[in-house]
Amino acid sequence: MFEYVGALHIHSIYSDGSGEVPEIAGFANEVGLDYIILTDHNTLRALHEGYEGWYGNTLLLVGCEINDKENKNHYLACGIKEAFSTRISAKEYVKKVKEAGGIGFIAHPHEKRTHMKEHPPYPWVDWDAGDFNGIEIWNHMSEWMENLTEQNKYQNFMHPLRSIDKPPAETLEVWDKLNKERPVAAVGGIDAHAHKYNLLGFLEVEIFPYKVLFKSIRTHILVDEEITKGVEPVFLLKAKNIIYKALAEGSSFIANDYHGDAKGFRFFAETKGKIYSMGKTIIDFDKVKFHVLLPGKTGEIKLIKNGKLLDTVENNECEFIVEKAGAYRVEVFLDGKAWIYSNHIRVGLVQ
Repeated sequence: MFEYVGALHIHSIYSDGSGEVPEIAGFANEVGLDYIILTDHNTLRALHEGYEGWYGNTLLLVGCEINDKENKNHYLACGIKEAFSTRISAKEYVKKVKEAGGIGFIAHPHEKRTHMKEHPPYPWVDWDAGDFNGIEIWNHMSEWMENLTEQNKYQNFMHPLRSIDKPPAETLEVWDKLNKERPVAAVGGIDAHAHKYNLLGFLEVEIFPYKVLFKSIRTHILVDEEITKGVEPVFLLKAKNIIYKALAEGSSFIANDYHGDAKGFRFFAETKGKIYSMGKTIIDFDKVKFHVLLPGKTGEIKLIKNGKLLDTVENNECEFIVEKAGAYRVEVFLDGKAWIYSNHIRVGLVQ
């Protein structure tokens, strides 16, 4: 399979970010990302003004982040041509995204921060909306802000990558529960704004520089078809479709690449002579052998079934054999730090 590495959930000057779109794409190209997805709040101006396309070796795609009138239920919508009103309910705009042929992911669903009045939490509360493709299980900015204290704020301001630990347990629990019912893909987001703050009255610090955040939480997609770079619309459309299909189906994994380059990680299943990759559902099975491969490092590999730890192996590769139905995924920790989260492989579960 072909692997492409990207970053999702990015804001520019078209909403509350500080960066120009070409500048943001240039940073992504410098750090070697294959794709990024811009998601300004409730606008697709970057799309309408022609910014979607290739910047060096990086493909910039344009979606948007939709919210309701109470500024809750943030939704990363991709593959649509028009943004939707913030006056309608989350259930309505999730449905409209699907009807428009787009895909969408619930953003930072369990934000709880309370110590910064100018940056309140924006949780997802409308779980009756059932047409979403997936969930952003790991959001860099949300975790950074929730971990902020008076004691660590100066250190965290200067080193925004070091304070990131792991996805919220509550989000993982909900994600696992949903996958017992139907496939729900996971993505990771950086929520990049490149905010600038004045410290000590004279020192201006850019808290989330785009180039820095592009080195942290990434979503790696695995696809059967190689993406062909080309400026013609047909190549752009095909590349976009390949990326969005992989994200929607969960043919991907999330990694904090700050701890180590995760490119080359693999988690797949084998049963009855067939191979199943992440995001797939196995209906006909007897014994299922799961394979895990790490890219050149030894890590703590955890097999999770229906949200519960089933087994742990310390190695750079391993196999697990299971015989019972369930939603299985893998977590990998490197030197005690959360590194990789696979999407599920569902065994014996109806769609």
